[in-house]
Parts: sequence; structure tokens; C-alpha cells
Amino acid sequence: MSKLMRAIRVSEFGPPSVLRLGSAETVPQPGHRQVLIRVHACGVNPVETYIRSGTFARKPNLPYTPGTDAAGVVEAVGEGVSALKAGDRVFSTGSETGAYAEFTVAAEDCVHKLPSVLDFAQGAALGVPYFTAYRALVHKAHAKAGQTVLIHGASGGVGVAACQLSRALGLRVLGTAGTPEGMKLVLKNGAHLAFNHRGDGYTDKIMEATGGKGVDLIVEMQSNVNLSKDLQMLAYGGRVTIVGSAGPIEINPRDTMFKESSITGVALYSATPEEKQECAAYLYAGMEAGWLRPVVGSKYSLDKASQAHHDIIKSPGAAGKIVLTM
Repeated sequence: MSKLMRAIRVSEFGPPSVLRLGSAETVPQPGHRQVLIRVHACGVNPVETYIRSGTFARKPNLPYTPGTDAAGVVEAVGEGVSALKAGDRVFSTGSETGAYAEFTVAAEDCVHKLPSVLDFAQGAALGVPYFTAYRALVHKAHAKAGQTVLIHGASGGVGVAACQLSRALGLRVLGTAGTPEGMKLVLKNGAHLAFNHRGDGYTDKIMEATGGKGVDLIVEMQSNVNLSKDLQMLAYGGRVTIVGSAGPIEINPRDTMFKESSITGVALYSATPEEKQECAAYLYAGMEAGWLRPVVGSKYSLDKASQAHHDIIKSPGAAGKIVLTM
């Protein structure tokens, strides 16, 4: 008989309430070059709320189990897997069967060993946030040491990752958050200066901090709110990388012309295997060196997945990565 597990299932696109816990789902089995992970914690990412609502460009076939970022222990490996074995502590950056479950199957090249210095909740905060931050900074913005980066929305999962990575890359790091607690978190995780993006005139303060020159790079989590202001804060040749957007915004293209600035979208699923390997190697070095330490915010049990989806979008201020625990 097949083993059974608990897993979140989505049978229709819609509000957070469509996330329903099933207690008699079949445990998936790993195929060729696949790994079965017993999940201890999984990350909740904003993109998963867009997919669940049906507004994302790519829609999964219904029904499905959400999630890509899992951390746990290898339960079994499929044929052709040589770098991992049962019992290894791991985290994943992709899932074939969905991470909001007690077991998940992932391709071997999406599963990475989790150093003992990090717990499973921190492991669940690594995948999408850190790989996205690296892609935004290095692959898309072509960040170079000595440049100034503004991380617009720096207290969430991707924001904290971007702060830590930017500091390690030798950038001058400016971060924004929406609460005093968020600003403290940003400063604690690599930012040289923090600004409250709910405060009056905060963009003027950012420009003052650059001596009026503007910032070289912006990592933008909420472009539907901030993109127009971002373009006005760029230095000559500046780049905005779009990590998140909850809707449309009107901008003036002339704001890009005089400065010859650019706007680039970031989509982790478009990364090549070589780019993913490069990122994984850099992140592992950061874990070994001690500067890469994911910040876990709120934790929810698996049956509270719908509440986690509500809170990640409606929270008044992000404070680390939201995770589900088994």
C-alpha cells in the first residue's frame, strides 16, 4: 500500500481560503535523478500567492500543491542520483510535487546540502529569496563593488537576502522598511543606512545620502507602488531590477532617457542550470563564512497556510521570512 501524508491542495484559483489541508495524500516517489525529501519546514513566497489567485503568468494544472522552498532530510533518492543519500540534511530551490507537504520530490540539481549551522526553518528561507536576490544583483543588475544599491522593501525574505549579499559583494547598501522594527532588522543584516518608506520625504533623504548623485542599483519588491520614484532616484546609467509587483503603475519614460537608465524584470525560473550552480556555490561559501544567515519571521503550522498567505501580503511590515512547519 502507498504511504499517505498531509499536504496543502488547491483545487481552484482564488483567495487564501482555497488552500486546503488534505490528510490522505499519497507520498510521491522519486524518479530518475530525483530526490524525495521529508519536509521539516517550507518557505512561503509572495509569488505563491499570485499563482494561487490565478493572476500569475504561469498557471499550474489543478489541483496542485504550492511551494518550492523546502528544508528537511533526504528520505530516498531515485536512479542516477549520486551526490545525495538518505539521511542528508538538505534544502530545495524547486519542487516537482509542491513543498507545502510532509514529503516532496525535487530534481537533484534543485537540492542542496544544508550546513549544520542552519536549522530547518532557516533552510526553508534560502531558496527563492537568496537565489532571486543573487540573480537580481549579479545576473541582471551587474553589481560591482563600490556601487550604491537601494533595496526597496529590505525587511522581507528577498530584502534581507539582498542586504546580506550586497554587503558581501562590496556595495554601499541602503534599505527601506515600513516599521521601526523593520529598519533595525535591515541595519542588522548588512545595510549601511535604513529609511522608512512610509515616511514623508524619504526619497529626498535617500538622495541626500548619495550626495545628490542617486543610486546605481535598485532591487524593487513593490514596483506597482515605487517604480516611478525609483527612476527619479537613479544615478546616470542606473538599473532597477523588478522582483515583485502586485499590479500596474504609470511611469514617465522620459525619466529613463536623460540618465540612460534601465528597468529589468527578474524571474528565477528563467535561470539556466549554470547560473543556478554559480549562485549555489556563492551562497554555500557565505554559509561557511558565516555572513549568510537567513532571518525567519513568523512561523505557521501547515494547517495555517491560508493565514500565512493572507499575512505575507497584508502585513503592515515584513520582518524576515514566513515559513510553514510540519
